[in-house]
Amino acid sequence: MNEDVNSVFLIAAVGIIVAMIHTVLKQMGKEDFAHWVTLVGFVVVLFMVIRKLDQLFQEIKTIFLFQ
Repeated sequence: MNEDVNSVFLIAAVGIIVAMIHTVLKQMGKEDFAHWVTLVGFVVVLFMVIRKLDQLFQEIKTIFLFQ
């Protein structure tokens, strides 16, 4: 359970950092870079969520003995 809570906080931290970098870059007039940073942050979080979903489905398979 501790690992799950850490994952949620890690995803939140990535979101906050990406939002701050996006805001700074947009205020500097570098909107293209700001959009790329947002896209990269989204992909990183997406991979983290996919990995957690894979662990969930593996756990479900072991519970219901679908091996």
